[in-house]
Amino acid sequence: MKKTLKCFILLSLLLCLGACAPKRNDYSEFKILNPQGWAYGDTLVYDVTHGDSILVGDLYLSLRHTNDYLYSNLWLEVTFSDSNKIKYIDTLNIKLADVYGNWSGKGVGISFQKQILVKRRLSHVKGKAVNVRHIMRTDTLRGIELLGIDFVGKED
Repeated sequence: MKKTLKCFILLSLLLCLGACAPKRNDYSEFKILNPQGWAYGDTLVYDVTHGDSILVGDLYLSLRHTNDYLYSNLWLEVTFSDSNKIKYIDTLNIKLADVYGNWSGKGVGISFQKQILVKRRLSHVKGKAVNVRHIMRTDTLRGIELLGIDFVGKED
């Protein structure tokens, strides 16, 4: 009986400690792109909403492409602002394949995924949009299936 009581108390303490874990305040949103292609003028808008009015965290961009993508890299323009109303316009050159044509992303079959850090320790205001558009030389970009953002909140 004494051993059962000790096990019960230990289990209760572990459950209480698990309940004290900090709540994650992350945000993710992904957009499926048109299978016919992503037009040059089409800007993807992500309305980032999280639990806090201002949240500090890392902003990532994630994408999935197929073997039909004709290029070894992808040029993107990412626009966002921080809590001080400073507007950032970042141009990203994302390397998707090496010089031999081997895809650098992770994947099985014909789909490959890649994640890129855009901004570390961004102080983001709830509801402020993140905009993404491609700035490749072609008008309609084929082979990109999915594009999304991940905002991972940081604990201070």
